[in-house]
Amino acid sequence: MSKSFQSSRAPEPVGAFPHAKRVGNLLFLSGIGPRVRGSKEIPGVTFDSAGNIVTYDIEKQCRAVFENVRLVLEDAGANWNDIVDVTVFLTNMKKDFSTYNKLYAQYFSGDGKPNPTRTTIEVGALPTPIAIELKVIAALT
Repeated sequence: MSKSFQSSRAPEPVGAFPHAKRVGNLLFLSGIGPRVRGSKEIPGVTFDSAGNIVTYDIEKQCRAVFENVRLVLEDAGANWNDIVDVTVFLTNMKKDFSTYNKLYAQYFSGDGKPNPTRTTIEVGALPTPIAIELKVIAALT
């Protein structure tokens, strides 16, 4: 038996899927990006008049995506320390990995933080003009 969850605080999904689904004691989050709920705003992204990305700030996007993951976890009855596995999708590994890796360590490693397993993958694009997306699994007790 499974139960789906929609967060009232995290950005709306970009398709017909829930923010999270609980199966047994595992909570599976759909891909979570750094978008802002109720808008098309993406923290750290600057667009030109034609809607093309001019610049983006991977640090701002990382912090926003971590916050969105936290919101979905909480709205599904979990918390940050329940995270056991993270899959990270970056659109520019060469440019963004070192910044992302530094911030990841601040949020996930040591001092009572969850220290989950992790896989980082470079992808050609994500469904919206974002540079990072996280897929998270949490274990609930």
